[in-house]
Amino acid sequence: MKARMAKTIALGTFVAVVLGASWQAQARDEKASYPNMAPLDQYLMTDRNAEIALARSAAPEAISRDAKIMVLGRHGYETAVEGKNGFVCIVERSWMSPSNHPEFWNPKERGPLCFNPAASRSILPLSIKRTELVLAGLSKAQIMDNLKTALDRKELPALEPGAMSYMMSKQAYLTDDDGHNMSHLMIYAPLTEGATWGADLPGSPVMFAGQFQGAPEPVTVFLIPVAKWSDGTDAPLM
Repeated sequence: MKARMAKTIALGTFVAVVLGASWQAQARDEKASYPNMAPLDQYLMTDRNAEIALARSAAPEAISRDAKIMVLGRHGYETAVEGKNGFVCIVERSWMSPSNHPEFWNPKERGPLCFNPAASRSILPLSIKRTELVLAGLSKAQIMDNLKTALDRKELPALEPGAMSYMMSKQAYLTDDDGHNMSHLMIYAPLTEGATWGADLPGSPVMFAGQFQGAPEPVTVFLIPVAKWSDGTDAPLM
């Protein structure tokens, strides 16, 4: 998902080409600099109220004001504010990326999103479980093996129909490439191919994201860009 949202730089001269190639090599080097988990403090937000506000910024205020808010603590996600509309807003960290993503351990990443009730019951538990395994000090391979075992044993809930989330925060930081350049909705579907939704075809507003895709969670994620950030200001469309 994140790699597909990176902005393309047009290079018009030989000098620009050289500089662009140098920048790309530097970006690869920076991504390669996250081979292991950083100290936990780098992933935590010291200001609890700031994390609550960041989580709420994932969705329009009409939704997030009555949502349950969870923040990341030293032992996992914990409830900071009780909700009453069935939505849950959190700030995900980099380890919710595919296991082969070069920024899987990037401590700078902050991904605010608000799960609707169906996703709160069936997708949020995946985020909580991954986070618990990360904080237990497991390697990426061990994390994925443990998730697969939990899914095989049906210790995690099955995907519910209609599961989706809002990811409309202007303040998100999703990748070193460009932070966050697209306000969007995330749709969670049973494991499938992008073609079944017409994803990424010319003129289609649906984009394929590789967040889970059976590795090991049996979920396919589609993105739908929206024209506004959660605060109502205009957002760029990809």
